[in-house]
Amino acid sequence: MTAASTVRNRKVRITGGVLATVALAGCSAGTDGTPYPVETAATAASQSAKAAQLPQRPADLSLRGVDLCAVFPQVQLDALKITSLPRAAPEGADPTCVFDADGAEPVHSYHVRAVPSDLDQWITGARKKNSMTTEPKSIGGYPALTNYRAAGDPADCETLVGVAKGQTLAVQTFAITRGKLTQPQLCDMSAHAADLALQSLKASN
Repeated sequence: MTAASTVRNRKVRITGGVLATVALAGCSAGTDGTPYPVETAATAASQSAKAAQLPQRPADLSLRGVDLCAVFPQVQLDALKITSLPRAAPEGADPTCVFDADGAEPVHSYHVRAVPSDLDQWITGARKKNSMTTEPKSIGGYPALTNYRAAGDPADCETLVGVAKGQTLAVQTFAITRGKLTQPQLCDMSAHAADLALQSLKASN
């Protein structure tokens, strides 16, 4: 092998290594090893644009003192196919009530939480996760977000409604029977339950 060909081979190896580094620079691995995009100036601008799409809150609906396990009247429990008594979740970061729809397949569950945060915390703040897909929307005229993990087997979807300053109503739908509900179905179910809960809050305020 000549000296010139050795130099050419070294250049090819170095160039390939640089390309591999560039290809990997835009991704990071989640806790389960799944790559997801790293925050860049472009994605940060995109997140800010999401916040700008949210409608203005028409009025404050405080969650303070609200019994989350009573947020759905019986007619709404029937509409959501809730077949078990609502139960308070074990003490965690936020007050939560669990509503199980376990009378028929596919079995699923709704977790209703009162979160002491504004919606922007999921867009550009401390609750934002690069592994989650967050989409702005409106629920009953209130600013809201759909929040879910797009990769892997659909397991849940969360609808977040900014009901008052520093207060978010979170309604998360979990697929207990796996493989029977698609991601769009879980998100539609979550949004529907969030809308019903918001109706109850409006009626009680």
